[in-house]
Amino acid sequence: MSVKFSTVIEKDQHGYYAYCPELKGCQTQGETLDEVYANIKEAIDLYLETLTPEELSELSSKEILTGYYEAKVG
Repeated sequence: MSVKFSTVIEKDQHGYYAYCPELKGCQTQGETLDEVYANIKEAIDLYLETLTPEELSELSSKEILTGYYEAKVG
């Protein structure tokens, strides 16, 4: 079985932070984009290893919608 997972990557003053919205608590960080990409792939794989066969069978890709909201500030 193959399931696609979304990843969100945010840049901050220390590097990058990444998480997978479909897998609660699955998150990581890295100093570079290459590092955070590798780390989130590893985090997802490790997260999946903790799931029971029943939980694995219930996994499915979710449609994650993103957008922007422009707000007036000040």
